[in-house]
Parts: sequence; C-alpha cells; structure tokens
Amino acid sequence: MTEGRYRAEGAQAEFEPGSRGRVLRNRLGITRVPDMQQAESEALLDVQEWAIGHFRASHRFTAADIVLLHRRWLGSIYPWAGVYRQVNVSKGGLMFAAAAQAPRLMAAFEADELARLTPCEGMDEATLATALARTHAELVLIHPFREGNGRCARLLGWLMALQAGLPPLDFSPLSGRGKTAYFAAVRAALARDYAPLESCFSRVLARTSRACARGG
Repeated sequence: MTEGRYRAEGAQAEFEPGSRGRVLRNRLGITRVPDMQQAESEALLDVQEWAIGHFRASHRFTAADIVLLHRRWLGSIYPWAGVYRQVNVSKGGLMFAAAAQAPRLMAAFEADELARLTPCEGMDEATLATALARTHAELVLIHPFREGNGRCARLLGWLMALQAGLPPLDFSPLSGRGKTAYFAAVRAALARDYAPLESCFSRVLARTSRACARGG
C-alpha cells in the first residue's frame, strides 16, 4: 500500500509517479492512499470468497499456497504480487528477515509450522490459538512479500479457523487499543516466546465466539 510505515532499500522500492512517495508503484495508476486502501480491501474480500471454495478443511497449507493467496489478492494491483520480496524492510525498529533468505525461510516454515499445525480440522480453541499464534508470528517475521504480509498472515489464520469449524475471525482485538500488545507479542516471538501472541489470538477467538453467539 504505502511506504510510510517501512524503510526499504533496493529495486522494488519504487513509488507511483505523482504519489509524492506515499503509494507503491502499481498497475492501476493509483496515487492516493485512501484509493489504494480501498482497492486492496476490495481485493481481499474477493480472495477470501475464492479461498473458501478452494481449500478444504483437510488441506495442509504450504508455502506455495501462501504465494498463491498473495498473488490472487494483489496480482491485479502490484506486478510483484506472489513474488518473494527483493528489498530489505524494517518497521518500528524491527528488522525483518533479509530478503535473500525468504525462499529458504519459507521452505522451513512449510516443513515445520505448516506441516505440524495444519490442517486445523477438529482442533479445540486452545490448540487453535497456539497454531494461529505460531504460524502468524513466523510468517510475519519472515515477511516474505513486498507488501501485505500482516494481512496475508491474517488471511491464513482466517482459513485455519474455518478448517476448525469456526466462523470468520473477528480480528478487532489486534487493532485499536490492542495494537500495542499485538506488536509487543510479535517482538516476543523473535525469541520463540509465543505466549503473548497466543493470548492475543485467544482474545480473537473469544470475540469471534461471542459475536457468533449473538448471531452477528
């Protein structure tokens, strides 16, 4: 979407002409941040609908699935959608994995977290919270794509929860006043401390369950 949240270096660090360095170069010629936010949000709804019919409850997710999700989500917007990033990025003083390591780290992520923690069919909420926290943390910290990593990780979590028989997740506990705790939890995961992020996802699951019980 925009570059203001990140520091980046390399050939992919290009902005759309006329955007005053606020919107990444894109296929649609969008130069305004609100317009890009709307385009990305609408595309995310489309890929969610597609993914529901594509991935079964018994599906074990792979790195190729995550690449596919990213490409189907942002492929009409960015030319590099579904391609591992070629720039090094940082956010709020947190440096993500070096771009050159993304293919190796994604292969390890598939062999470890995805192989152990998916499919989620039959998981209870405590087990699911652990699975969501670990997959989310590792994918965000690898940061495999130029843009949209956090939302792609949430999309994966959304699909994992559907596998477990839950309704679409309500991620609101990770935003607003919960954002500070969420970012601190991601930082804790750098040291393989997943407990704070498990607490975050326990709140997400609890909020989702309450909304479902109210019929909302």
